[in-house]
Amino acid sequence: MKKLKLYSIPVLIVVVIVGVLFYNKSKMQAKAAPKEIDVFYVSVQPVTSSTLNEDISLIGTVNADKDVNIVSETQGKVVAVNTQVGDYKQAGAVLIQVDDELKRAAFMSAEANFEKSKKDFERYTVLLKQGSATDAQLDNVKLQLANAESQYIVAKKQLSDTKITTPISGYVTARNVDIGTMVNPGVVIANVVDISKIKVKVNVSEQDVFKIKPGNRVKVTTDVFPGTVFEGRIETISSKADEVHTYPIEVAVYNNGAEKLKAGMFAKVNFSTAAKEGSLTIPREALIGSVKEPEVYVIENGVAKLRKLVLGKEAGVRVEVLEGLTSGEQVVVSGQTNLEENAKVKIVN
Repeated sequence: MKKLKLYSIPVLIVVVIVGVLFYNKSKMQAKAAPKEIDVFYVSVQPVTSSTLNEDISLIGTVNADKDVNIVSETQGKVVAVNTQVGDYKQAGAVLIQVDDELKRAAFMSAEANFEKSKKDFERYTVLLKQGSATDAQLDNVKLQLANAESQYIVAKKQLSDTKITTPISGYVTARNVDIGTMVNPGVVIANVVDISKIKVKVNVSEQDVFKIKPGNRVKVTTDVFPGTVFEGRIETISSKADEVHTYPIEVAVYNNGAEKLKAGMFAKVNFSTAAKEGSLTIPREALIGSVKEPEVYVIENGVAKLRKLVLGKEAGVRVEVLEGLTSGEQVVVSGQTNLEENAKVKIVN
């Protein structure tokens, strides 16, 4: 009997210890178990009807309004150079002088022959009226006058071609000859650009090309002149797309200010399309899900309801809603991360 009591005491102690351990474990698990949330706190904003102005910004390249390669129309040796790269030249200014000695002599001969032929024609006209000359003689003199005039015009043009001039006013950007250089017809001797008006060339996507029209006003900015806005106007819109289905557009800007744009610069063109009134919009932050399948939570009688949307264009921090919402409905803009369908909510804003 005493032995049985002695064996029972350790067993009892073990049972008590195990019981205490299981009690403590169940108590800890109870504390660690997450409590079910009864209500979610959210911030909301109403669906509003507003006027949207969609801005399109594109990077383009500045081009001169007129960019002309000056080509030699004569053959000979350069005897004078009247320009340097960077010079501004008025239209008609002589840039290069080619040796004109032989062409001047030919012109003088042609001019003298032309003057003689004119006098002969006048004399024979008088003689014909007096009966001292025949019609055949007058016709022959008239033919000689025509040939002399033709030779005179050719000689005058050849002499004029020895003075290579610029057809436009602008800046000389290249000069390819020096004194002593031999030039031939067709050789490019200089380049002149007119940047009093420049053209910014950009490519607009097929989705946006129908939103703009020739004559629309645009704003042009550059990194070179931060804070300066150049006023521009859409001058041309191509009716044919390029290989990547974008449409070339030219924006004209008058370069009259103190800060002048130069050909070859990069520029940003900001287009403002026509305003669209009565558009339903929501904050962009209200959206959840992917861009292709956007969704929002709408509050109905204190309960969150998930809605699928069809979106339109973006305007700043707001997006246009084409389908899925009506004006005045409350959409969740904060606190939707852990929100669930049919969850009870409390609006904190």
